[in-house]
Amino acid sequence: MDDLLTTKQVQTLLKVDRTTVYRMLKDGRLPGVKVGHQWRFHSQDVETFLSGKPQLTPQEPSSPINQLEAFPLSCIQSMQDVFAEMGGIGALTTNTEGVPLTKISNCNPFCRLIVNSEKGYAACLNSWKTIAQQEDDQPRFLICHAGLQYAHSYIRLNGKNEAMLVGGQFYTVPPAPQETEKNTRRLAQKYDIDPVSLLDASHHIPFLNARKKKEITNWYTKVANTFSQISQERFDLIQRLKRIAKMSSFNLE
Repeated sequence: MDDLLTTKQVQTLLKVDRTTVYRMLKDGRLPGVKVGHQWRFHSQDVETFLSGKPQLTPQEPSSPINQLEAFPLSCIQSMQDVFAEMGGIGALTTNTEGVPLTKISNCNPFCRLIVNSEKGYAACLNSWKTIAQQEDDQPRFLICHAGLQYAHSYIRLNGKNEAMLVGGQFYTVPPAPQETEKNTRRLAQKYDIDPVSLLDASHHIPFLNARKKKEITNWYTKVANTFSQISQERFDLIQRLKRIAKMSSFNLE
């Protein structure tokens, strides 16, 4: 299983300090991915490094969205924040493998406790990965590891799915109080979270009735389409600027 490791875990495995890890990241010896404001490392990459096998020279990604060249994350984050607050749900944008590209917007207290737990966050990553494996073009609600509802809608660039808007952290069918308490205590024990705090936070999980669920479903598609349009326009502009720069260049030899 290819888990994402924290910088501290990589330090322990490689027996180096944090500065060395970042130096290896910068010079390409150890690939990493940015999750919010933190770096994470695939365990397979760390194992490959430990084995002494040569690292393959990374290829320049063909998709501009992977280079974050056509994907304005600061703009996406702001719009995502508004969408999440208006809908009363949590939201984030990930790549097509479920790895976060933005911070979680409007994260409710229950999910915040889970995300702040190392084991809980790993479980969230697996849930987002599972959501990413769904090939539906229309939002379809799924249940995450904590028993809450999630749905997603793809962000497209040049006719291809390049990222996805994920929204959730709510119930569409309110569970029985006894069931909620049992599930919450199970999660608290599993993820090393204070059960009293998590149980108190469980009372703040939003519930979406049928009308609200229908509204949210429509919003998913509209917001994701808006993200797609922004990215496409930015991509087209960058391509035009590159062509202008190429035509304007001349040989000094």
